[in-house]
Amino acid sequence: MSATNSVSFAPPPDPASLLRRERENASIDPLAMHRFIEGSAEKSSQILRLYSSLERDPVMAASYRDYELDLEEQRELTTMRINRMTRYIETDTASDFARRLNLVTIYDPSMGIRISVNLGLFLNCIRGNGTSDQYEYWAKHHESAIMKQMYGCFGMTELGHGSNVAGCETTATFDKEKDEFVINTPHIGATKWWIGGAAHSATHSVVYARLLVDGKDYGVKTFVVPLRDSNHDLLPGISVGDIGAKMGREGVDNGWIQYSNVRIPRFFMLQKWCRVSAEGKVTLPPLEQLSYISLLGGRVMMAVDSYRMSARFITVALRYAVGRRQFKSQSTRDGKETQLLDYPLHQKRLLPYLALAYAMAVGSNKLEIQHGEIVANLEKAVANNDKKGIEQSIALTKSLFVDSGSLKSTYTWLTADCINEARQSCGGLGYSSYNGFGKTYGDWVVQCTWEGDNNVLGMSAGKTIINNLKLAVQKNKSISGSLSYLSRGRQGMSDKYVLGQDSDVESPEKVLEALETLIIRVAGTALNTLSDNGNDWDSISHTRVLLSKLQCHRYTLFTFIERVAENKDTQLEEALVLLLKLYYQVNILQAFAGEFLTYNVMSGQVQASVSLRAIPSTLTALRPHAIILSDSFQQPDMILNSAIGRYNGDIYENYYGVVKAANPPIRDKAPYSAAFQAMLNRPDLQTRERFEKWGAAKMKLSK
Repeated sequence: MSATNSVSFAPPPDPASLLRRERENASIDPLAMHRFIEGSAEKSSQILRLYSSLERDPVMAASYRDYELDLEEQRELTTMRINRMTRYIETDTASDFARRLNLVTIYDPSMGIRISVNLGLFLNCIRGNGTSDQYEYWAKHHESAIMKQMYGCFGMTELGHGSNVAGCETTATFDKEKDEFVINTPHIGATKWWIGGAAHSATHSVVYARLLVDGKDYGVKTFVVPLRDSNHDLLPGISVGDIGAKMGREGVDNGWIQYSNVRIPRFFMLQKWCRVSAEGKVTLPPLEQLSYISLLGGRVMMAVDSYRMSARFITVALRYAVGRRQFKSQSTRDGKETQLLDYPLHQKRLLPYLALAYAMAVGSNKLEIQHGEIVANLEKAVANNDKKGIEQSIALTKSLFVDSGSLKSTYTWLTADCINEARQSCGGLGYSSYNGFGKTYGDWVVQCTWEGDNNVLGMSAGKTIINNLKLAVQKNKSISGSLSYLSRGRQGMSDKYVLGQDSDVESPEKVLEALETLIIRVAGTALNTLSDNGNDWDSISHTRVLLSKLQCHRYTLFTFIERVAENKDTQLEEALVLLLKLYYQVNILQAFAGEFLTYNVMSGQVQASVSLRAIPSTLTALRPHAIILSDSFQQPDMILNSAIGRYNGDIYENYYGVVKAANPPIRDKAPYSAAFQAMLNRPDLQTRERFEKWGAAKMKLSK
């Protein structure tokens, strides 16, 4: 028997045995399921190997101490970990380092975003908008790609403009005589804001600024602007400050930047798509969105982060729900209190998020592969001046804008909900910092806002869906990519039920057809509203966001169905089918029940059957698999960094041990104890008033 943190005089609770029993009764190999989740045996092996490396690294490994750090301590730890990661980037393969960074971000998002701003946003902006020579110079000659010599930040967001990038007001005025651009912050609203790394770290910034040539405004383009010299001192004309305390991610030195007549050479403008000659001739890009392609990588990884973060906290919540007993239910036969996960309400709270994590895993994996292929093909076509290849890549990029926008926005929203519900399901212990919910929620929810505010991304994706339906219905055009189902828009416009019988919802393919039909009918109604409102897109803003959410689930459901059909491992089949069904029963049919009913896609009878019979039945069938399915995420205790979520399931000993280690009972007095003592031991009121109102004073002074 292992040593414990306390001495018992009566049999203590034994939550660890409950988790052992769950695993002993399982028929699923968690490693086999992990290969399914990650998409391949190679990727699964890579992740497990990197988890092991991170666990053993004394700098990179997470600790319960991380939850107690103040702002300065968090930034110091983050910088130490960035320093450590620079050693890996010199020895890892590109694939290993990218995956290592993705895994560290699960438990240290501050470090993850600080590196991602440099390697992702800064360098990807140069790669996406700059010529091959410009990328070669900044990334390789200046060694930014290995975080050496220079460190970049991403100057897009302004105090007065966030999601409306095209409205940015920083200016880049071309001076023909000196062959230079003059970068200026014309007013306070144009101050670059929220710029990760700007406050103390970055030596250079990519700046989104309005291109002004001969008095003409050519819109927002991108420029490289140095901030600090080799001594890390600010350059003339550069004003920088820290934006201060935030809701989370205190390890990131977010800053503000103002530019005052800062001169840069003409060749510091990124000129792959838009070019300015020495004579001031401007060549514009074939598609303006190409200037923003650097943002797509971040959105794709936020979809991946959503899966891993949801997996982390649903694992913690499920382990606690199995190990924790509370009250006696009517089904209790052994006289003991009931495990939380045996209550139907608790199953309804948690198991749909388990299914959602699996769905997000397969959806984000497909999106990651899709993004990699499109970017590689586009770069190859540009390098070879292959105009046909560029056109094909541009067409695919348009689809990627919709896919990445809808998945990033919807997944990050759902993950915030998952963290919050998982926390509440753990009762009072979920509120403890040592279980990770509080800090992570504060760190996470910025994902719903940056690199595209979720509602703005949703409106953009929704507008594309509506425009594509218009092409299909009014011009009989065939739609390609992930919106190809819109090509059958005319057939989908009828008011015929797709889900008219209870048995229809047993077919994932039928539910997919219903979801596609719902999107067509919602978009069709939006087209009519637009016509009635003089083409006022703001009048259908909510509908556009709704369409984005539905499109995200359509992409995910389609991919999940495809992956389950490809599975050849029979031991995984039952659980995967249950996960697939629970995903669409709760997250699609129930979550959007109002829309399915309003647009006559599903009958009221079927909706009632889903809520009253189908979902409870699936929850009951999935319950025995819950622990092994969460084990299959293969996230080690170090990644989970939660006292109540450790693999051994010894909830109370683990938590009590962490609390005692972090707060030694021998420290029984606090720095403020003297003030508290003074409060308790204060003299009575008469003494404090020097007896001036009583006794002798009264007798002498009241005559």
